[in-house]
Amino acid sequence: MISTPINELLNIKYPIFQGGMAWVADASLAAGVSNGGGLGIIAAMNSNGEQLREEIQKARKLTDKPFGVNIMLMSPFVEETAKVVAEEKISVVTTGAGNPARFMEMWNNAGIKVIPVVPSTALARMAEKNGAFAVIAEGGESGGHIGDITTMALVPQVCDVVSIPVIAAGGIADGRGIAAAFMLGAVGVQVGTRFLVADECTISDEYKKKILKARDIDTVVTGKRLGHPVRSIKNAFTREYLKSEYNSNVTDEELENMGLGRLRKAAREGEVSQGCVLAGQVAAMVKKEQPAKEMIEEMFTQAEQVLGGADKWAK
Repeated sequence: MISTPINELLNIKYPIFQGGMAWVADASLAAGVSNGGGLGIIAAMNSNGEQLREEIQKARKLTDKPFGVNIMLMSPFVEETAKVVAEEKISVVTTGAGNPARFMEMWNNAGIKVIPVVPSTALARMAEKNGAFAVIAEGGESGGHIGDITTMALVPQVCDVVSIPVIAAGGIADGRGIAAAFMLGAVGVQVGTRFLVADECTISDEYKKKILKARDIDTVVTGKRLGHPVRSIKNAFTREYLKSEYNSNVTDEELENMGLGRLRKAAREGEVSQGCVLAGQVAAMVKKEQPAKEMIEEMFTQAEQVLGGADKWAK
């Protein structure tokens, strides 16, 4: 049985978080992961306060285990959602797309453990200084919004500059990735892409099929020109977008408008040709739909086997 300070302090069975994926991470998926022994996470995305509260209440009907909420700090409703998680006394808040400093006092006073997602050592240091419980060091292999540094390079460097726990994210879909994360200094992992095909995940069947059919070379990064690169599965939309991205006659505003609503179109409407199918580089390693509990148990059984045999290389 693998046990680290993360699962002990958060009162979860396994040191694994589910990524807070917009239009994906709802009450159903979060509860499924939490019931399976991990930390399920609801994505607040651009929800307003009451919409988020409703999703939290749904999750509480589906699980009596701890779960978290991911707050996107660029959301126009961030002030509302920040207050809601404090009022609801959520166990864990993860954050992305900004600095959560202005909410830290309120969240800490509510007993919330704040765990920002960071793509660099500078942001990891800042998070620790601001009172974060831990950080999620997310490499560019991830699906969705990404940084430049790979997980293999980022995680040990973050571990070297902070004294709080480090969770590894990006490019992890099985026990080998979990074992590698521990060897790099992390005490837990965050997984997104594999959970896209969990039975409890309510995205469209067409989206799930794109994940299950993906090859190792099937993801692409768009949006670099706008300063917020995104990794997704190649399709007609990404081909059209890339052409426009490198066309000087297309304005930044036009580029922004091209991407509006594309994730919802794929995840909720099943339009996977003109929608944005966010996924990490490990999509090709995802082979079957399973209950979240089964996924987690399978990953940690493999991780134990890998870690148990690691000493064969030490002479």
